[in-house]
Amino acid sequence: MTSDAIARPAAPAATVAVKAASRRWSGPWAVAGGLFLVYLVLSVGRFRRMEWASWDLGIFEQAIRAYAHLREPVADLKGPGANILGDHFSPVIATLAPVYRIFPGPITLLVAQAALFALSAVPVTRAAGRFLGRPRGLAVGIAYGLSWGIQRAVEFDFHEIAFAVPLLAFALEAVLARRWRAALLWGLPLLLVKEDLGFTLAALAVVVAWRARTTHRRTAAAALGVAVAATVLAVLVFTVVIPAFATAGYGYWDKIHGAGPLDGIGTKLTTLAWVLIPTSGLLALRSPLLLVAAPTLGWRFLSGDDHYWSTDWHYSAVLMPVVALALVDAIDTARRGERPWLRAYALQLPTAVLAAGLALSVTSLPTEKLAQARTYEKPARVTAIEELLARIPDGATVEADTGPLTRLTSRCRVLWIGGSKGVVPDWITLDNSSKWVGEDPTDYARQLHPGERFELVGEAGGVVLMRHE
Repeated sequence: MTSDAIARPAAPAATVAVKAASRRWSGPWAVAGGLFLVYLVLSVGRFRRMEWASWDLGIFEQAIRAYAHLREPVADLKGPGANILGDHFSPVIATLAPVYRIFPGPITLLVAQAALFALSAVPVTRAAGRFLGRPRGLAVGIAYGLSWGIQRAVEFDFHEIAFAVPLLAFALEAVLARRWRAALLWGLPLLLVKEDLGFTLAALAVVVAWRARTTHRRTAAAALGVAVAATVLAVLVFTVVIPAFATAGYGYWDKIHGAGPLDGIGTKLTTLAWVLIPTSGLLALRSPLLLVAAPTLGWRFLSGDDHYWSTDWHYSAVLMPVVALALVDAIDTARRGERPWLRAYALQLPTAVLAAGLALSVTSLPTEKLAQARTYEKPARVTAIEELLARIPDGATVEADTGPLTRLTSRCRVLWIGGSKGVVPDWITLDNSSKWVGEDPTDYARQLHPGERFELVGEAGGVVLMRHE
């Protein structure tokens, strides 16, 4: 009798019921829904208060606005006529164009980013619940959603890496479930998110190959092929694709090399400690999934730009799902091990990382602002500034700095202050609260554009508005 002729016994009804209930578990989506509201309050509240420290939200809005109107993705803030694909290779942001066409404005980007980050908590919570039980799964999922890397990214403008975070989370969930093809398919779009993430995809494929090597040799071989292809494609994006859209080649070479391993070693070790200790109690080091974080940490720590070494801004967001799911993997392995002390330590970690996340969230991370009344208020200063900027007609060319520009990029052509490269704007607006351009801002305007005359139209909350005569 062949094996095909042997009938398998039916699964017990209780087993079927448990599996069905597991599929219906709403916990991961409840966690994601709560996190979405938290992220939304933080990012939109910051926008309403005009507390921006970067021009990035304006840059991405310009590119997505162009995509929404079926135009070349020009971001004039990077220079008049600058194609965003010549800055970073992130065509994935075009997927927001249909939504932006219906709901134009920077808040659309912030809502989308909050939704993407919140969505990433679904696979993290689901995988943790599957391997560690639902209570521990919820603890890991909430701790992940409140992790410092995600919170810093939520607070710091909009960035394309918002797409990478859920992709990595779903891919690594598939790895843990031994769904090799799904893991690779979830990882493939990383090539369209940002140029360096091709190397992250390669690392993910290596992890798949390692996990599948004994039981699925063909899959392991295919995964190694994906790793090689992803590496080759990443190199081509750096050396061929981006320079094809840029006027002066890839503009970040001077930032992604030039530092030795020991340069800024104190800052780098501090960042590593933050990546591994409050998020995993160092146990994530026992999982091969952590290899997926290596490319990001590698280029950051070898960069000559010390901004990449620290825990600031959005650079660590892509590390958070990797560490969280490496922790799940490590706990699952440790609890079945032969070391009682390690088993006990591992099983306490979901509660510990949740406690650490909550403690940091109410003391030093952006979520501490949720308890402050000003988080939900729109200052009178901002209202006055918006009324002043409303005097600029739609379609005008404006030269602006960080403060006012996000109020203009949805309806005007906006250039960076001092970066118009010969283009004479119709209007100039800037935040002169600190008097950094002196008492008479029209003098500064004439320095920017010799031979041109600008008149001061008004001032509100430290923001001045000048019109070209």
